[in-house]
Amino acid sequence: MFRRPLEFLNSLPAQGDLVEIRLGPQRAWMVCHPELVHRMLRDTRTFDKGGPQYERLRALMGGGVVTCPHAEHRRQRRLLQPTFRPSGVAAQTEVMAEEAASLCRDWRTGQEVDVSAATLGLTTRLISRLLLSDSLAPAAADEVRHCLAAIVRGLFVRTVVPVDALFRLPTPANRRYRRAVERVRELIGAAIAERRRGAPRDDLLGLLLAASEAGDDGVPVTDREVHDQLVSLLLTGSESPSMCLASTFSLLARHPEAERRLHAEVDTVLAGRLPDVDDLPRLVYTRAVLTETLRHSPPGWLFTRVTTREADLAGRRLPRGTTVLYSPYLLHHDPASFPEPDRFLPERWLEGEADTGPHGALIPFAAGSRKCIGDLFSMAEMTVALATIAGRWRLRHPAGRIAPPRPGATLGPRSLTMICASRAHAPGGTAPHAVALAPGAAPAASGVEKTRRDGDNGVHHA
Repeated sequence: MFRRPLEFLNSLPAQGDLVEIRLGPQRAWMVCHPELVHRMLRDTRTFDKGGPQYERLRALMGGGVVTCPHAEHRRQRRLLQPTFRPSGVAAQTEVMAEEAASLCRDWRTGQEVDVSAATLGLTTRLISRLLLSDSLAPAAADEVRHCLAAIVRGLFVRTVVPVDALFRLPTPANRRYRRAVERVRELIGAAIAERRRGAPRDDLLGLLLAASEAGDDGVPVTDREVHDQLVSLLLTGSESPSMCLASTFSLLARHPEAERRLHAEVDTVLAGRLPDVDDLPRLVYTRAVLTETLRHSPPGWLFTRVTTREADLAGRRLPRGTTVLYSPYLLHHDPASFPEPDRFLPERWLEGEADTGPHGALIPFAAGSRKCIGDLFSMAEMTVALATIAGRWRLRHPAGRIAPPRPGATLGPRSLTMICASRAHAPGGTAPHAVALAPGAAPAASGVEKTRRDGDNGVHHA
């Protein structure tokens, strides 16, 4: 589990649908079948967020919407939901495109770019603007990015080795982790204090501060909750999409035919301009590339739950307080759901809406009432960023062995360096002649999807 976690996960379905494993001195159960995972995720009263992973996350994020128990979740989600509605996401697409264009504006052909750092910087700026407008200055946002790198390195080991005494030792790694956590809290606290002294603004922090004055259904929003929500959403809203984007560029460089089709679509749909909200439904293959990346290399790859009462699952009687795990990576790499699971095949997502695999095996944003609140925002920002950068640049791996993805708190390349090659052969940065799209990949009708089915995976409705 610690040394070769992905191989270990892929070995478990052969042992059954529910497999007992050991996490240090603790016993836990891994759910290996998608139907059982959905059953667990729908029953949040019985299978609440908890276990070693969320104990460590609560120490970092507090009791925000990402980590709060079931009893608190509905109120918190209702409070935050207006920011993440489709109309709110649509309003952010221009900012997304501007930031993505700014990211790669100064790249030069032959230059080596730290893609992992670049994508994390991009997603940190975007989620900061959504949550805090410009209250987090560029220098502070950059410092948050550096702190995130230290935090995600420490979270995985704290999950799979749940022995608290080890992490109280004054080792260099433990000190780096604690300093990073403290500094993120300080930066967010300073942004909140500055905002309280200024004029109200139309962002999530403004929404939270207004709720702290008016209360919500008689339940006051405390200063601590304002802080916890911002820390939770900032950390999760920057790390996971940055890992997905970095993985996407790495996979495209190894699959030139998929890259060619992506460039053809971007050149045809955008013709050198920046994408806007009406382009999102037309970037069909671009979205398929991202969906396949989320299947092949899901940033959120391992999660824990804990039973709040005695429960039956797969014919087992689980006592109250049992740790239960599920892995999107395991489900996404099961050949029973996705043939040739190790192959990167964006085409598998071009056949219509019933394409989440048998039993809804594709769950990059979880499912049920605790599905990721930012799924639409994440898919929109990744689609815009990929289309913007791919319209202007090819990214190539340097010669030598390509390092495999490194599981940590999230899954993805953490120090991915790639070489830039400009596609700027015509005004606007696209190739002079767009390559025709293959049959079946015609752009969809313009417009933004306004509704989603309950429990939908959210990937196809950015």
